[in-house]
Amino acid sequence: MIKAVIFDWAGTTVDFGSRAPMEAFVKLFKKNGLDITIADARVPMGLNKWDHIQELLEMPHVKSQWFNAYQRVSTTEDIDKLLNEFIPMNKVSLIECSEVIPGVVDVVHHLEFNDIRIGSTTGYVRELMDVLEPLAAKQGYRPEITLCSGDTPSGRPSPQMMKRCADFLGIDQPHQMIKVDDTQPGIDEGKNFGCWTVGVAVTGNALGLSLEEFNQLPELEKASLVQVARDRVAAMKPDFVIDSVADLLPIVDKINQNLSQNHFPKVVNQ
Repeated sequence: MIKAVIFDWAGTTVDFGSRAPMEAFVKLFKKNGLDITIADARVPMGLNKWDHIQELLEMPHVKSQWFNAYQRVSTTEDIDKLLNEFIPMNKVSLIECSEVIPGVVDVVHHLEFNDIRIGSTTGYVRELMDVLEPLAAKQGYRPEITLCSGDTPSGRPSPQMMKRCADFLGIDQPHQMIKVDDTQPGIDEGKNFGCWTVGVAVTGNALGLSLEEFNQLPELEKASLVQVARDRVAAMKPDFVIDSVADLLPIVDKINQNLSQNHFPKVVNQ
């Protein structure tokens, strides 16, 4: 039986459309003489923010802009500097995009009522989560543990944060846990740990629209974009794909049925 669910944050439990980091990344790079798009900023989503910045700097069109601006390649010191600039920018956008996604609180309360523990991992650093966690708590979402970028030697897609969650919750069998995430590094984090993985399509990075923007779409366009998002998440190869955490409970039942028949998630060799 499932004993714990470990949720991602932006795009999974809070911030419909995972918008908070995007605006901050675009502003950060513009401040440093580089032009990136929201689409560029979304590509490395799920990684810790230092690695995210590094991946953006390695994009060919960004790399050439950097060289033209600074007459050299970027260094780890440059990434450190950019991260230090990014954090206060992201704090502002976090406050603006801190709303818990509809359905999350009800699902979490149902899981807790059935003795399923709740944890979380994130690519945000602790300083950012110190802003976001109290805002989510006021809305009723309070995971027992949150592991942040920098809390373990390696971040996503390493399973280290998942292992730390399991140890904290006293769970020694990965197949008794589910990882719910909207990004490839987050899904891989769960797969590398050996637990069940559930990819979130509509509320997260794959679609990238705010709840208001999503609700204003004409029905045909909405249906088309939802299918594109589902396909993108399915390509990450989670065990299951859902539109939103609001759809998670039937998946938990399916997983418990699989476990009762001795069906387990595939083990990824490390």
